Amino acid sequence: MHEKEVKTILSPSNGMNLYRGCLHGCIYCDARSKCYNMQHDFEDIEIKSNAISLLEQALIHKRNRGMIGTGAMSDPYIPIEKNLEHTRKSLELIERYGYGVAIQTKSDLILRDLDLLDRINRKTKCVVQITMTTYDDELCKRIEPNVCVTSRRAEVLRIMRDHGIPTIVWMTPILPFINDTEENIRGLLSYCVEASVYGILLWNMGVTLREGDREYFYQQLDKHFPGLKEQYIKTYGNQYEVVSSKNRDLMQIVRETCKKHQIVNNVDALFRYMKEFEEKDKMEQMSLFDLFPL
Repeated sequence: MHEKEVKTILSPSNGMNLYRGCLHGCIYCDARSKCYNMQHDFEDIEIKSNAISLLEQALIHKRNRGMIGTGAMSDPYIPIEKNLEHTRKSLELIERYGYGVAIQTKSDLILRDLDLLDRINRKTKCVVQITMTTYDDELCKRIEPNVCVTSRRAEVLRIMRDHGIPTIVWMTPILPFINDTEENIRGLLSYCVEASVYGILLWNMGVTLREGDREYFYQQLDKHFPGLKEQYIKTYGNQYEVVSSKNRDLMQIVRETCKKHQIVNNVDALFRYMKEFEEKDKMEQMSLFDLFPL
């Protein structure tokens, strides 16, 4: 790992990435793609050394409070976070200054910060997003080798449910010829239903492959699924969007399950929800004043 001072920490849309690179080792990771212009090895984690001070200044000087998003490009709970606590320190600032948060991870390390997520959610809104792609834990270990298995992530979802923290599951990517099966999708959906998730986010049953990402993915296929790379090349060539031949049937299963259990699965609606800021304390105070005017 290495440190780097950066000029800004929040994007115009309030997105934040405290690290660059990842150690989870997921075979399909889009963040490896060359289009993101990473100037170091993916596993050589870049730590934004001045991120916490930049974040505090940004939160102090913003005209309006809102939702802060993190986890889109780099998981905020990669292993080094356990000692560095950049994510925890960021959550402390978000809570202190009254902002909301939408945080995405694959790691159960998020439970370390449950106290902060709880406090944020009581004051404004906290949305925890968990990526779940593979119901079979043994298969999960091959696809996402350096992070907790899916059954543990499902436990994280249930804990969030019990604390009243809304959750969204990113059921993506689903890899053709590997986990694009009805058994896998129904298994993942059963976890979502049991945890009473707010939403399930996915575009289709498939994966995207770009330069940098594609080469690593094929290397891992040769290692863990011998012969499958040739099947991908024969079926999809150099397509960017690699969609399962079972996409229609599997997506229908998702839609029917979501409708039955009142789970939101409209992508646009879910992104709007994650950006919508709430001030719960203020709302509660207003209702009290209405009931008991001075």
